[in-house]
Amino acid sequence: MDFGFTIAAYAVAGVLFILSLGGLSGQESAKRAVWYGIVGMGIAIFATIAGPGQGLAALSIILIALGGAVGYQLATKVQMTQMPELVAIMHSLVGLAAVFVGFNAEIELGRVAAAMMAADLPFPALEYGQKVPALVAAEFGTFANLLAKKTAVEVGILRVELVLGVWIGAVTFTGSVIAYGKLAGKVDSAAKKLPGGHMLNIAAAGGSLLLTAMYLGGAGTWTLVVLTLLGLFIGYHLIMGIGGADMPVVVSMLNSYSGWAAAAIGFSLGNDLLIVVGALVGSSGAILSYIMCKAMNRSFVSVILGGFGGPAGEQMAVEGEQVAIDADGVATALNEADSIVIIPGYGMAVAQAQQGVAELTRKLRAKGKNVRFAIHPVAGRLPGHMNVLLAEAKVPYDIVLEMDEINDDFPETDVAIVIGSNDIVNPAAQDDPNSPIAGMPVLECWKAKQVFVSKRGQGTGYSGIENPLFFKDNTRMFYGDAKASIDKLIPMID
Repeated sequence: MDFGFTIAAYAVAGVLFILSLGGLSGQESAKRAVWYGIVGMGIAIFATIAGPGQGLAALSIILIALGGAVGYQLATKVQMTQMPELVAIMHSLVGLAAVFVGFNAEIELGRVAAAMMAADLPFPALEYGQKVPALVAAEFGTFANLLAKKTAVEVGILRVELVLGVWIGAVTFTGSVIAYGKLAGKVDSAAKKLPGGHMLNIAAAGGSLLLTAMYLGGAGTWTLVVLTLLGLFIGYHLIMGIGGADMPVVVSMLNSYSGWAAAAIGFSLGNDLLIVVGALVGSSGAILSYIMCKAMNRSFVSVILGGFGGPAGEQMAVEGEQVAIDADGVATALNEADSIVIIPGYGMAVAQAQQGVAELTRKLRAKGKNVRFAIHPVAGRLPGHMNVLLAEAKVPYDIVLEMDEINDDFPETDVAIVIGSNDIVNPAAQDDPNSPIAGMPVLECWKAKQVFVSKRGQGTGYSGIENPLFFKDNTRMFYGDAKASIDKLIPMID
C-alpha cells in the first residue's frame, strides 16, 4: 500500500478520535464515543502495519495481540474503584514508550551519520529529496532513508522534538508511578518533599535546560541520558509533593503530559496521526486540569509545580461530637421527606453501593418524592467517576445534577444523604482560611433540614482533613458499610 492510503486512513482515524473526545462530554453519548475511539484506533493500527516501509509486521501483530490480551485481563478484573490508579499506571507506560522511542531515534541518527560519512557523503547536508545510497536504505530501513534526506536545519529540529519527547516522557513515567502508588494506597497520600523542597525541582529544571543546550550543541548522547535521569527525578518529586486531595487533578495533568510526550515523539517519527492524537490528549488533559483546579479553587500553576504555595497556619479546632443514627431513624426521615438530595463519593464506589442507591431512588420516586443527585466536579478520584457509577446503575440522567445546578436548592431540601464523601461536603473550605481545602467550592449540604452521612467510621478519609459537617446539630452519622446500610433502608421505604 502507498503513502496515500496511509494518510487517508490516518485522517479518518483522526476524525473518529475527535468525535470520541467530543462525545465523552455527555453521559448519553459516552458509550457511542468509546466505540468511535475503538474503531479509530483499529484503523490507525492497520494503516500503520500495512503502510509502506513498515517492516516487522508479523512481530508487530504478535506484540499487539499480547498487549491486547493483557489489556483484556485488566479490563475484566479491575474494579471501578481501581480505575484511577489503572489510568495513572497506563500514563506511565506512555511516558516510558516516549523515552524508548526517543533514544531509538537518537541511535538511528548516529548510525545513519556514520554510514553516510563512511560513504563520503556529508550528514546532514544533502539537499532534501536527493537520493540516498542504496546501502544506507538497505541496511537501516525506511526511517534511516528519511533521516538521511534531512538538511542540517531539519536534523536540528528533529533533535529538539526528540529531547522534548524524552524529557516529558521521563517526567510522566515516574510521576504516574507515584500517582498510582498514592491512589492504590501503596505510597503515603500526604504531600512530602525531600530536604530543599522546591529548590531541588528548580535546580533539576535548570540542569535539564543546560543539558538540552549541550545536547543540541553536539555534546553527545550522554547528555540525553543525564537529562532523562533528571526528568525521572522531577516526575517523582513533583507528584510526591502533591497531597491526596489534589490527586484527581494530578491524574488529569499526567494525562496531558503523556499526550504532549506522544506528540513530540510523533514529530520525531514523522507520524502525523501520533502528532494529532498527542495534541488532542495533551490539550484536553490540560483544559480538564484547569477546570478541575477552578472547581477546587487551586492555582493551576501551583499544582503542576508540585503543590507550590497553599494555606499556612493552624487549622480551626472542630467542636462537638458525632451523633449516630440507625436505619430505622433514617428510613423514617426519608418516608416523611418531600425533597431528597443524594451526594455520592468514593465510599460509594468502594462499597459498590450504586445498585442499592439506584433501587432506593426508584422506590422513593415511586412514592412521589423529589429525589436528585448532587455531583461535585472532583467527586471520587477520577473526573466523572460518580457519573459513570450512576449510569452503570441506570439512574436517570436528568436527576443527576452538577454542583452549580443544585447548590442553591439545599436550604429547601428536607434530607441530604452523603454516601462516602468528605472533602466535597466540608464546610471548612468556607470557614477555615488555614484548611488545606480553603476556598474550594463545596456542596453546601449542611443547609438542608437534615443530613445523614453514610460512613464506615470516624476517620478523616483519604485526604486526612477533619470535616466539621459530621459534628453539626442537624447531621447524623449512619455508620457501616455503604452497601449494607442502603440495603437495610430499601425494605423500610413504604
